[in-house]
Amino acid sequence: MFEEKYFKWRKMNVSRLISYGFEKQGDGYQYRKPVMNGQFLLYVFITDHGVVSTQMIDCATKEEYVLYKVPSSAGAFVGEVRAACGQVLAEISEKCFEPDVFHNQQTLAVIQYVRETYGDELEFLWEKSSGNAIWRRKDTQKWYGIIMTVSKRKLGLEADETAEIIDLRLSPERMKDTIDNRRYFPGWHMNKKSWYTMILDGTVPTTEICRRIEDSYMLAVK
Repeated sequence: MFEEKYFKWRKMNVSRLISYGFEKQGDGYQYRKPVMNGQFLLYVFITDHGVVSTQMIDCATKEEYVLYKVPSSAGAFVGEVRAACGQVLAEISEKCFEPDVFHNQQTLAVIQYVRETYGDELEFLWEKSSGNAIWRRKDTQKWYGIIMTVSKRKLGLEADETAEIIDLRLSPERMKDTIDNRRYFPGWHMNKKSWYTMILDGTVPTTEICRRIEDSYMLAVK
């Protein structure tokens, strides 16, 4: 579906939908907005389960325009309609939906800790790697934490199951005495001289991870 790409790995927040202007309609919510200088009226429908669909009505003919949903349709006008719809969907995704990528209890606890301590939210920077996100300091814009979903085998473990992991900064002089390849691993996908990895499965207590986040935060000052 045309709409899916704007809401992948995200879940709706009903209170935000209502504040944004959605109205409850039967088994879902409805929002409408004139686009392209009033040439079309765009309807956005979201079911109670978070499935999004759209309908574009030509205000002059009162007929539905559907070509913007057809991938093979090309041309300047179709592209303009598609872009207008996409702009509205992107804004709804940002303002009315929340990330829904990480599910482990410890991961969620760590995310909440960072939110309450530093006021920082995860940033999802890579469209093709939706299971990866970072935290950065507001003052220096430097990253101090990364949460990713990877195969345990990539960490050198004999298991193909996926794991939610956290990468943090560590001073190089402490790295050798920290890495044990059981609880603390060389930084996955980062500079292994200054980053290390932990699996967010309870192997390392949450209180310790939070303390290590504080250390990483302080190292992201330059």
